[in-house]
Amino acid sequence: MRYTLVSVVSVAVSQAAFIGVFGLLRWTARSSAIFATTVGTIPSYYLNRNWAWGKSGRSHLWRELVPFWVIAFIGLAFSTWSSDTAETYVEHHPMSHLAKTGLVTGAFFGAFAVLWVGKFIIFNKLLFVVKDEDLRDALANEVVG
Repeated sequence: MRYTLVSVVSVAVSQAAFIGVFGLLRWTARSSAIFATTVGTIPSYYLNRNWAWGKSGRSHLWRELVPFWVIAFIGLAFSTWSSDTAETYVEHHPMSHLAKTGLVTGAFFGAFAVLWVGKFIIFNKLLFVVKDEDLRDALANEVVG
């Protein structure tokens, strides 16, 4: 449930950033996707790590940071490709800028929707796993403290 709520926040941040720079500032879809994904990924990492999976303290470089950012870059590549493909499509079809923005933004959103389930499995089973010994230590400290 927490992962879902973090995803809602991250998607809202990314979508707002994408709509702002693509729809209002008229950046290219590629530049918009890179910007929006970067903006949305930062709160996603901290909210997922701290709130959804209850991790605290310093992040582990190889067990948390590197895998998270590799996954983020996969999302970046897929959303950039989807957005760019959609932009190429709308450039060849007469429609309003609002309709173009809606279709390209939909492609950006759709790319992350496809990746969402896979990311959940990776985050839940590999990245932010709470080991039994960590749980026992935390519970022991809670009882003592």
